[in-house]
Amino acid sequence: MTSRKPDEPLARNSRLRLVRPRSLATARRAATTRRTRPAPRPPEGTPPRAELARQARLVLADAVRIARWAAAPRGPRSGPRAADRPASASAPLDGPAAVERAAADLDLTPARVRAGWDRARLAGLVELHGATARPGWRLQAWDRDDSAVLRGWVALLDAWSLVHPAPEGVAPGAVAEVVEAVPQVLSLLQLSQGPVLVPVLLDLLGQRVDELREERCEVPGDGAPAQPPTPAERLPSLLDWALEGLAEVGALTLDGAAGPEGRHANLTPLGNWAVWVKLEQICVAAQSPAGNIEQSAADMLRGCARLTPGPARDEYRAWLAARPLAGAVAELLAAARGEDALLRGLAFEALRVVGAPAEAEVRAAVAEPSLRPYALLWLAEYDGTDPDDAPEVLTREEATWLWVDTAAAVADHGESELLVRHLDSAVQGTVPALLDEVRAVGHPRTVQVLVALAAAHPDPALAKAVRRAAFQVHTGGA
Repeated sequence: MTSRKPDEPLARNSRLRLVRPRSLATARRAATTRRTRPAPRPPEGTPPRAELARQARLVLADAVRIARWAAAPRGPRSGPRAADRPASASAPLDGPAAVERAAADLDLTPARVRAGWDRARLAGLVELHGATARPGWRLQAWDRDDSAVLRGWVALLDAWSLVHPAPEGVAPGAVAEVVEAVPQVLSLLQLSQGPVLVPVLLDLLGQRVDELREERCEVPGDGAPAQPPTPAERLPSLLDWALEGLAEVGALTLDGAAGPEGRHANLTPLGNWAVWVKLEQICVAAQSPAGNIEQSAADMLRGCARLTPGPARDEYRAWLAARPLAGAVAELLAAARGEDALLRGLAFEALRVVGAPAEAEVRAAVAEPSLRPYALLWLAEYDGTDPDDAPEVLTREEATWLWVDTAAAVADHGESELLVRHLDSAVQGTVPALLDEVRAVGHPRTVQVLVALAAAHPDPALAKAVRRAAFQVHTGGA
């Protein structure tokens, strides 16, 4: 029996009112206890992050000026459709006229404008959307966020081979081998803690290229030795190309003196810090606290399901570091498209660890109804929105669909008490309103979620209302 009078409207029953809604991020924090590991300390002598960020800003100074110039609204000279574009958007610098105009406005040579524009794109300072260039979130945070600056510079470092064109007449396979071997060269420079002779680096490069060929088992079908894509006589010029490219992005210096022993290469403080960061990531991958490195994306996510967010992120980083990034992103999204709602949410948590390289694939996922709410939240947080405010980008229907999907994950993998608490995160103010909109949203797991919630909730009146809604959805009734 309940205290509700027979003629009392369901919505007026105080027990059928929801508590004040909480954001999904707040609900997620309430369900788990966040733990973080102490951050590893960089090698002795590494400058403070503020100084490293200052150096990164110097390297990218032209890129920032050009990105801001491109983002600034201009008059009729911007083109016939300039009035149709938002003030935060512009045409990319993809033509001689635009380059010449930027060079005149910024007092730079056209070559510096083109180089700076390339760096701005590679560092995430601008984003290309078709025929429109928009300022990236790093550009907006450039003057106040040292972490955003350093992440942008590391993105440029990762793309060093795109900044410095490869020598002409070299096979693409030879270039790819050297690019793949360069991390070993950087590791030697970092461990040496000082200048290293270029001939020493050349010897290491040759050894690493040989190892890569052995790992690929390059033997043709007739059993004859495979023709190496990188002839030994091309390695010196390719090493020079790599070192000059790394010097262009500020990772190392070359002394430039052709003495009896040849030139020396030495990491800059910024390059030394970046190599240390990458070595730390490799160590995380090697340790893999929960041992999920060799698992598929779905199995890895299942293994992380009961970890708190900090250790789970460590597992995501380890899993990602052990495989090509593009394939890893595709595998995570494939897991998100499955029937298990828990994996859907965890896949997007793992994609948050990926960051910028996953943006294009996540934007494409917005078109898929089952992934749309997750993708919109990911993009909002990627653009700098506070996680507590990110759910505001969802329509009411999308928020309701996500509420049902999350409830399905809890019903399948969680405890009944957690399912009851999940009511608090609904955007509707009352249970009747929630049930009406849940019925309308058409989630395929609606009936199972409502049945599980009715069985778990201790309030008889609420449980009865939820059970009735489940029956109506099941039978197609109103």
